Amino acid sequence: MMDRISLVLVIIGALNWLLVGLFQFDAVAWLCGGQTATLSRIIYAIVGLAGLWSVSLLFREREPVTEE
Repeated sequence: MMDRISLVLVIIGALNWLLVGLFQFDAVAWLCGGQTATLSRIIYAIVGLAGLWSVSLLFREREPVTEE
């Protein structure tokens, strides 16, 4: 469950960076009142933690998929 939540947050963060890169528009800052607003900083921190959690996905053993 934590893996999926982290993946969703990382995707949201990636889409926000796409907007920043293409249009110089930070959706998180726009929604939360600027980059230095407390809520924005909390969201940035949560997305960053999700990214760190997602790094662990690279080094885990995968379970084989069995069809029943």
